[in-house]
Amino acid sequence: MNFRYVTKLVCSLMCSAALLVCPVPSRAALFGEFTLKDEMEMGREFDALVRSSMPLVEDPEVRNYVQDIVNRIVGTLPPQPYKFRTSVLLEPSLNAFATPGGFVFVHTGLIQNLNHESELAGVLAHEIAHVTQRHIAKRMERGQVVSLATLAAAVAGLAAGGGGQAGGAAMVAAGAAGSAAMLNYSRADESDADRFGLRYLTEAGYNPAGLSGAFRNIQELSWGRAGAIPTYLSTHPGITERLSLLEAHLKSLPRAQRDRRDDDRRFLRVRTLIWARYGDAQHAEQVFSSMSAKEPMRFLGMGILSARRNRVPEAREAFDRALRLAPRDELILREAGIFQYNMGDAGQARKLLETALRLDPDDYMGLFFYARLLDDSGQSDKALQTYGKVLRHVPEDAEVHTYYGRSLGKNNQPFAGYLHLAYAALYSNDGRRADSWLDKARPLAVTEAEKRDLTHFEEKLSARRKLWK
Repeated sequence: MNFRYVTKLVCSLMCSAALLVCPVPSRAALFGEFTLKDEMEMGREFDALVRSSMPLVEDPEVRNYVQDIVNRIVGTLPPQPYKFRTSVLLEPSLNAFATPGGFVFVHTGLIQNLNHESELAGVLAHEIAHVTQRHIAKRMERGQVVSLATLAAAVAGLAAGGGGQAGGAAMVAAGAAGSAAMLNYSRADESDADRFGLRYLTEAGYNPAGLSGAFRNIQELSWGRAGAIPTYLSTHPGITERLSLLEAHLKSLPRAQRDRRDDDRRFLRVRTLIWARYGDAQHAEQVFSSMSAKEPMRFLGMGILSARRNRVPEAREAFDRALRLAPRDELILREAGIFQYNMGDAGQARKLLETALRLDPDDYMGLFFYARLLDDSGQSDKALQTYGKVLRHVPEDAEVHTYYGRSLGKNNQPFAGYLHLAYAALYSNDGRRADSWLDKARPLAVTEAEKRDLTHFEEKLSARRKLWK
């Protein structure tokens, strides 16, 4: 899967936010109550808006890691009415935010620039606290936030660079007068989220210094950057004062908690992937060169980065060194297999991918490339089954639908093939192409099951069109 940049990002969000020119208060807010049901509905709608407009990282190594941290934190809390869901946005700014209903979003730039898992967990615990303490919901009740479109406008500004000029322009152009009230939390809200976030972090077994460490790291990254304040500082104000309070709280904790060691093994893997695949090439090279020569992730990162720069001999050597250091590491095996597949060595790619998938059968990125390899070699039945497995994990991935649709078409299943190509267009936000493939699929729907599938797609397309307006 190619984890694509969406060039229409800000434009799409601004179109949704343009409804704000004459905002209409939510019905719940008019009557002074914003219920849990309202929160969940708003969260789902906003999640759909983000997914239709912003590029996501769907690699299971990244996605599952962030979700696992959230699950670990939430697992120590009293029963919650929310099912916390995470998304990793392909965005270089330093930011994370949560919406009503338990939807948590993390930018890749934040993961790249933190040093420890406990720091990432600290930021996530802070965002979870904003949800559990219903900070946005309470503002809705007080009439300080008026609609989903207000939140969309705020995120349009964040996506365009947050505190920077472009972000400000996006928010003003959208008429988002109330956007600051949505994501720019009050000092009282921030103190509340700090207090509960520190408690959540500590109870989850992390080093409690992770929260203050993350804030200090973000603050330091703002020094010397004229006007380019990290987004997290602009939406979470007063970090300097809050750091003093956090560090005072830390001193009051038992020494055993303060002396907890960081376990950064998974963090290092995920940060390596993000730097190698998406980061500035020169900076990424510096990051990997600073790692120990005995660290397999150093060579995995260099392999992915060199392949991305089309330096094939360097990539091959780096992958070989990573495999020698960690011959049973499923991530290294997967990435080396993908490299060999892209280089046209089907035999070596198959060997590496099959070994990786024996170690981790649910790695849907490895499964996707394995399905393509099967397809190329004429094993169409196995390929189709494997594409189906991948889509159970990432049902809205346009690239998977594209390859699956083509494979179905080649194997005399034209209705299903056209329908999956229509889904690929839908999830690429290409309404014209979706209509075109739908027109080809419609006359081929003969069985009752095919007609139901067609109706289901039409409902999805209709819902997505509302987000495109």
